[in-house]
Amino acid sequence: MSDPLVGILVESKTDLPVMEQASRQLEDLGIAHTVDVMSAHRNPDAVREFASGAASAGYEVIIAGAGRAAHLPGVVAAHTPLPVIGVPCLSDHLGGADALYSMVQMPLGVPVATVGLDSARNAAILAAQILAAGDPDIAAKVRELREERSQKDREHREVLTRDGDTGGFGFQAPR
Repeated sequence: MSDPLVGILVESKTDLPVMEQASRQLEDLGIAHTVDVMSAHRNPDAVREFASGAASAGYEVIIAGAGRAAHLPGVVAAHTPLPVIGVPCLSDHLGGADALYSMVQMPLGVPVATVGLDSARNAAILAAQILAAGDPDIAAKVRELREERSQKDREHREVLTRDGDTGGFGFQAPR
């Protein structure tokens, strides 16, 4: 097996814009990955085939995104020993709660790590953190990403201070 590989699966073409964020984040981190659209309901054989052969094909982590009550992440997790990260996608049906619940309420023995609604970038970062446990180069990239985020936060941070004149609270730039 050469480069660590992340498989990004998308339940439906309508979820692709969200899941493309994971692809862009992995590209930024220099992590090899693939993106494929396959439905757990409309093409279950393809999902089973991909998931059951993913480890031998060189994949190390799978990110699966779906909206509504589509069970793509759970179906994938049922067919692979690899870590599966679920991305519930917002929809105009139940506001994405159905997708979220279908991912976080998995039965014992078939876990799906689940990020927030439409949080495909976080899914990619979590995948990178999983890969970083065995790859010092990826670990360095994750540390660098976190430091960049921390620096941006420091640049935008304002400290809440007591405003003596009005008795209210105001904001003051950090010193």
